[in-house]
Amino acid sequence: MSDLGNLAVIFDLDGTLVDSEPNYYEATRQMLAGHGVTDFSWAVHERFVGISTLETVTLLRDRHGLRPPVAELLAETNRHYLELARTRTRVYPEMRKFVELLAAGGVPTAVASGSSPEAVEAVLAGTGLDTSLRTTVSADEVAHGKPAPDVFLEAARRLGAAPAQCVVLEDAAPGAAAAHAAGMRCIAIPYVAAQSDAPEFATADVLLRGGQAEFTALSAYDLLARRARSR
Repeated sequence: MSDLGNLAVIFDLDGTLVDSEPNYYEATRQMLAGHGVTDFSWAVHERFVGISTLETVTLLRDRHGLRPPVAELLAETNRHYLELARTRTRVYPEMRKFVELLAAGGVPTAVASGSSPEAVEAVLAGTGLDTSLRTTVSADEVAHGKPAPDVFLEAARRLGAAPAQCVVLEDAAPGAAAAHAAGMRCIAIPYVAAQSDAPEFATADVLLRGGQAEFTALSAYDLLARRARSR
């Protein structure tokens, strides 16, 4: 048994393990520009942080009255994103250290993401995180994306862990809500600092209002180890 007892750790991917939001923004911007929408800003993109690409594209199609079907727009966006993801994705350094600590301690880990399976694979392979994070779940593989708990519950199932044994790391309010709905503990690390007061984050066991600037691998590991010993 590891230092963390029977705990399992489930990571959100985008904005939590890796700073992929710039790539998602650029992919979405390129898709929209190809259909004549040229005013898609970063501020607008931030409103979609934490929900799946499918939901984002669906909402943008309705907002801008785009004529192509959602499936076509989604395929365009994913194509642009995959081109960027393979070479331009940055891992948060302390998150990489945390993944390595968990791997060294034999702690079961998984990734549960709103991204497509292809995007998850491209990011993990392109960053080398795939050597440690082998269990992955995409929102495309379950009935409902975040804030529904489906991706986290499926990740727990694949790890052979009960929801109460799982700790989720999340950067977005819908993800924090999903972790709470799944009956899992949550370390919330808001990607958008202005959203740290969102009521969904109030359900988290730990809220790092300063985001990644406040997160350290050792403090996170020590926190989980103390909680494992106190159970």
